[in-house]
Amino acid sequence: MNANSPEAPGRIVLLTTSHRVAPGLLSWPAWQALHAADQVLCADGAHPQLPYLREAGITVDEASPTAEELVDACAGGRTLVVVATGEGEPALTDGLARLAGTGRVAMPELELLPASYDLPGARLLDLVQVMDRIRAECPWSSQQTHKGLAKYGIEEAYELVEAIEEGDRDELREELGDVLLQVVFHARIAEDDPESPFSVDDVAAGIVAKLIHRHPHVFGDETATTPEEVKAHWLRTKAVEKQRSSITEGIPLGQPGLALAAKLASRARTAGLDIPLPPVEGIGYDLLALAVRAEAEGVDPEAALRAAARAYRDAIREAEQG
Repeated sequence: MNANSPEAPGRIVLLTTSHRVAPGLLSWPAWQALHAADQVLCADGAHPQLPYLREAGITVDEASPTAEELVDACAGGRTLVVVATGEGEPALTDGLARLAGTGRVAMPELELLPASYDLPGARLLDLVQVMDRIRAECPWSSQQTHKGLAKYGIEEAYELVEAIEEGDRDELREELGDVLLQVVFHARIAEDDPESPFSVDDVAAGIVAKLIHRHPHVFGDETATTPEEVKAHWLRTKAVEKQRSSITEGIPLGQPGLALAAKLASRARTAGLDIPLPPVEGIGYDLLALAVRAEAEGVDPEAALRAAARAYRDAIREAEQG
């Protein structure tokens, strides 16, 4: 039957699915459309949804008709469902748009029906898959170790801090991605460890369990009305988990000096300890006193010093131009 037939032009449903959602988990409107269709088509005979559709009693024809052929097949009021491939059938949709634009064809009703949707965080699955392939096929990435990548983790963390302080949103998004890459890369390397392997799922499961356990005011029966109460509980719970004998345990001594001093002061203040500063003179102890004072006033001494250093840098540049 010709597409110009005066009979009812029918209906074309383009059914899209997300590869990030398990095959067979489709929306109810999608199942209704599939069961009610006069014909279901799919150009990809290996489409991951096909076994589940056939298991549900739906006949799927492996075919890739042109736009004209599809319109002809709809004549007489028939409904055709096209299960889209990963690319979304751009050639078919472009062809239908061209036909509709001519104004000479009785076009069927066209509907785009998402059968499954990405959940928040779904793109993280793409990152894991890409990292897995890079680890397997890239000559450089396949040889990397935790120690070899350590310096990049430090660099990316500093670049993230700089993006935050500069207030550049585009740069912030990019640097967050670079930091996330370090996490996924290290987790992928850990999978290859012959003695104690773990995966990115193990990493995520660990931090989820930790967050839930340390937020009983969110996931449990306890209450916390101030950030200080939340922090105090966090430290108490952490001390029990780690079986630490001192609040100073777990503080990395290799971090920048001002940040280290502020962290020690924060731990002592949160624990309710009034520890006097060492009565020693010298620049180091002067800086320690300043860092403790900044922490008590809610100021990050590292960030404050970087801001001052940037102002000094600008002054130097102005002097050079003058």
